Amino acid sequence: MKALDRLQAIETFVRVMDTGSFSAAARIQNIGQPAVSKAIAQLEDWLGVRLLLRSTRGLAPTEAGMSFYERARRTIEEADEAVLAARGTAAGLSGRVRVSAAVCFARLHIVPKLPAFLETHPNVEVELLLEDRNVDLVAEGVDVALRMGPLTDPNMTIRKIAERRRLVIATPEYFERNGKPETPGELIGHQAVIYTRDNGGEDFTFTRNTEQTSIGLSGRVRISATEGLRAAVFAGVGLTVASEFAFSPELKTGEVITALDDWTLPPISLSAVYPTGRMASTKARAFVSFVEECLKN
Repeated sequence: MKALDRLQAIETFVRVMDTGSFSAAARIQNIGQPAVSKAIAQLEDWLGVRLLLRSTRGLAPTEAGMSFYERARRTIEEADEAVLAARGTAAGLSGRVRVSAAVCFARLHIVPKLPAFLETHPNVEVELLLEDRNVDLVAEGVDVALRMGPLTDPNMTIRKIAERRRLVIATPEYFERNGKPETPGELIGHQAVIYTRDNGGEDFTFTRNTEQTSIGLSGRVRISATEGLRAAVFAGVGLTVASEFAFSPELKTGEVITALDDWTLPPISLSAVYPTGRMASTKARAFVSFVEECLKN
């Protein structure tokens, strides 16, 4: 296959995978369905592997086909972005951007403001992969991940985009019943809801001027998801140590309040994470800029 024919065949394969059928890919590319079938057959011959399994039930990618698709899609997107760059415009962003983020963070800070991004970029589709685990960016085809805390993985390109305080948080009713701690040492007498995914878990070092004190929280409830942590605090199960990211709407309304405000804890950062060795797509960078703006308000 000639280089240009290969690129056209790769684009056809990507359209077939995106749409799930030869006929839909043919409509998108404004070509006949036989031309799609021929392009896929030629691509498979050139690669020497089967990419798609065809049956009466439809199409299914082989393992090689799925692996090839993720990289082929990047190739097509980067080619499209090169064209846009050559034309000197970013207004024509189009295609899909796949974003990995924690469930609660996305619900509180991204999804409510998503219409603004979609209005600014009417030809961009957003796929949010919401998981409280750190997904494999390459294996899951993620353009950018939004992750919190210290990150040191050499296989990722990391850019810090925001930072928030860690705070001692509970409902006003909880503090009324149990007293509001005036010093970190008084936390020992309180029931804490422990967030098990936080670095340090239940041990925290508080600082005030040059004074430092380390405290280990104790509690009967340990939770691995931020949504559960929030629900437990709202129910009055106990106080917690959490970032402003997790409770910012309720901190503004007074549904939860803070204690030990004259003491500080190490802050928590939010970073945009890209797979190393892959140029961050224009769409991914635009989405990260959108998140940065969301967090300024």
